[in-house]
Amino acid sequence: MSTTRPYSPGDRGPEPGGASGASEGDVPGTGESEGGGVSAVMGAPVPASAGASASSSAGQAAAPAAPGPVSEGEGGRQVRVLSFEDASGVVPLARDFTREALYAWGWLPSATADQRAAAEDVLLVVSELVTNACLHAEGPDELRIAFERKVIRLEVSDRGNGQPAPRTPHRAGRPGGHGMFIVQRLCLDWGVLRTPGVAGKRVWAELGAPG
Repeated sequence: MSTTRPYSPGDRGPEPGGASGASEGDVPGTGESEGGGVSAVMGAPVPASAGASASSSAGQAAAPAAPGPVSEGEGGRQVRVLSFEDASGVVPLARDFTREALYAWGWLPSATADQRAAAEDVLLVVSELVTNACLHAEGPDELRIAFERKVIRLEVSDRGNGQPAPRTPHRAGRPGGHGMFIVQRLCLDWGVLRTPGVAGKRVWAELGAPG
């Protein structure tokens, strides 16, 4: 299931400061605003008293609370949603957000080479989907990650009208045009969803857990 990757996500948990295998400068012309934050719906907020007691401990910094799932549907389906509104560095943000979900859902830390490869594939596909939205659709609006029955579904929404498709014929030595080919090769299935009368689309991809 693995393939040659431009970077390895590892399985050490979220990287400090939003750092990741892809830097903000990796995606030219994304139209991202500077200084913007990222809006995400998370679990219950940490009480102020908890933060105060942690900061009062000599020589110890308060650790950030782990995010919870946005919602949990019937049958154990878990969903997390990340909004990119006014955000910069969207590719590292998407990778870190996805990595947190993989830890929460037991895909990381990986115990075997197959499990590690599966987690790397998920992070690579989310990077390609977000990068594709940056290059061809004026940037992504939202990332939605769902996990159910050993299948992870990634959805990246944007306001573009184009139709993503692997470049054919695919030539490994040619620069550019590899993103959707990678998605097609690594995923169980992928596609594009549109709502009649509404601008934009959702590009989705599904990957299975090993074993």
